[in-house]
Amino acid sequence: MTCLVMGIVNVTPDSFSDGGRFLAADAAIAHGLLLRAQGASILDVGGESTRPGAERVDPAVEQERVLPVVSALAGSGATVSIDTMNSSTAIAAVEAGARLVNDVSGGLSDPDMLAAVAGTDADIVLQHWRGSSADMYARAVYDEVVTDVVLELSSRVDAAMAAGIPPSRVIVDPGIGFGKKGAQNWAVLHGLARVVGMGPRVLVGTSRKRFLAETLEPAGDEASVARRDLATAVTSVLAAHAGVWGVRVHDVAATVDALKVAEAWESGSRWTS
Repeated sequence: MTCLVMGIVNVTPDSFSDGGRFLAADAAIAHGLLLRAQGASILDVGGESTRPGAERVDPAVEQERVLPVVSALAGSGATVSIDTMNSSTAIAAVEAGARLVNDVSGGLSDPDMLAAVAGTDADIVLQHWRGSSADMYARAVYDEVVTDVVLELSSRVDAAMAAGIPPSRVIVDPGIGFGKKGAQNWAVLHGLARVVGMGPRVLVGTSRKRFLAETLEPAGDEASVARRDLATAVTSVLAAHAGVWGVRVHDVAATVDALKVAEAWESGSRWTS
């Protein structure tokens, strides 16, 4: 069971879980290096929150936040991803050393994104998306959520190919928590085999999201970060079993440990007494 762990480095004042903790470049760099030491294969650096209700950030501000962090982490030998919906930020980050562009809008927010990435050698994550953070839940209406997600992701893969990005550079993300309410997220996770069956590599991000808290606590209560991290590790192992390429998490150590335990469990089948 092989599954990469992508560590989250939020260089923002308002991200839903850790906004402000790593807004200073030196703090973000130190955090990224810690996540790498804990086992993160990729560091995903973002300068714009995509939490529900978040306001858009000017690309110049976004780049001021992320580019020093991307440059330092890439210079340390880390594989760096840039979490952005802006083509100008994507290109600047790739020039600073990023090797992957993680666009939560799947190339829909910025019409220049796919062509811009096509002109680089970077891979791209195309996430399922139905609108901006300001009103993402207004579009959480599906005929059959797994089927709809697969069809809409397939259209983004087609768009990437039409822009000149070969399939080998495309990763898809079913967008857990984006334009999906509680039960819809669980339905998509249960149907991950169908997303994996599309062909491209699959990235899944459940980390600390609201639907986990809703599952852990009665309505109106908030599960602690520690409990959400444990739930994240469990969902990450289940996603790995479903065949995903990678999981995106805040608490790298917990998920790396969970994946090691799952791998050891699986290795037991190779031993006979």
